[in-house]
Amino acid sequence: MAVSDQQDEKAEQSVGAFTLADPLSSAPPVPLPYPVPEPDEEWPLPHGFAHVFYGERNRAVTRPVIMADGFNLGRSDLKWLYAGLDRDYPFLSELRRRGRDVILVGFEERTASIMTNAETAIAAILRTQAEQLGDSGLTVGGFSMGGIITRFALAKLEMQRMDHRTRLYFSYDSPHRGGVVPIGLQAFSHFIPVPNDFARQMNSPAARQMLWRHYDPMTGRIGIAPERTEFLRKLEELGGWPRIPRILALANGRGDGTGLAIPPGETALKVEKIYPGTTFYSQAQGKDVVVAELKRRFPPAEKPVKTSDFPELDGAPGGTLRSYGILADMLKRFGAQVDLRHEEVCFVPSVSAVAIRDIDQQKDLYADIDGLDPSESEVDDFICSSTTTAHTAITEELCGWLLDRLPD
Repeated sequence: MAVSDQQDEKAEQSVGAFTLADPLSSAPPVPLPYPVPEPDEEWPLPHGFAHVFYGERNRAVTRPVIMADGFNLGRSDLKWLYAGLDRDYPFLSELRRRGRDVILVGFEERTASIMTNAETAIAAILRTQAEQLGDSGLTVGGFSMGGIITRFALAKLEMQRMDHRTRLYFSYDSPHRGGVVPIGLQAFSHFIPVPNDFARQMNSPAARQMLWRHYDPMTGRIGIAPERTEFLRKLEELGGWPRIPRILALANGRGDGTGLAIPPGETALKVEKIYPGTTFYSQAQGKDVVVAELKRRFPPAEKPVKTSDFPELDGAPGGTLRSYGILADMLKRFGAQVDLRHEEVCFVPSVSAVAIRDIDQQKDLYADIDGLDPSESEVDDFICSSTTTAHTAITEELCGWLLDRLPD
């Protein structure tokens, strides 16, 4: 084998050393680009841990706000989470200025089952009660999957008739109806000819529970993963939602039905060198729609990836993720030439984040939420971003709305 071919083969095998994640849970650069205070307390918890930051003038946990980390491969980095929640808009600083204690909950493995990590959230709630001075009600929520984890945790505590003393639950761009990773990208993770981080993330318990539709690497089947069906069944057994606290939902996507300018069926990313000829297309409606043409040289293989009866997900209103951009960055790092036309696509549709419609049908996915009766939502109150923003982007608009609704 020629030297150049050997280099290409090594590069082909190495491009899976990445994961798809929002900025809050992405791997931080070194050094950390934002000053993060040392926690006042650190709590070991089952399957996870928590960092506690007292509010101004507090000498112990007094008025707690418990917030759970989101989805990525590996252990939570709570310093990075703190930075992400305070850098672009000083959300945590403002909470603490108002006398709120910030309790960040992390997980030993963020791709573990939602039910497993809900046990961490439950332990954090119970530890907070044990440590708290006074009897102020709790605020509990999370970002992305963290909102699903805490939803499950609170509902389970209520089913067990345990007093969680939570007055407000919130979810921040959480995929209540499912999240979306393009099927072509999911399939590509398993097309890489060696085990890799991307494939582990896409086939993890959490991904199989969270994703609206999942690509099964063993069968090639595209559909609702059995783990998602089982998770939704268990959530329904718990009543679906906690009933005691007020329920708020925040969406990074718009609420007027306006999505991204991504025509369906258009080339999103085309690759030359390393995976020459591999092409990803934006999701279109119809039967047997080609969403990716996967090609590799070592060992040689070609695979078309098709979907049927999908709505136009990539351009839908919702919080965005650099799904194709992240892959393109990694490919270029190993010498590939790429034609990247649509860096960002929808990850959590707005209707999913505010639990107002399902995302199976085009008319629901692109619904004008602002024009719907708010009572259609399963939550008590919600907000959609006035502009399309990145998934879990911490904005003054969304955080100001949440801060104004915290219980006394």
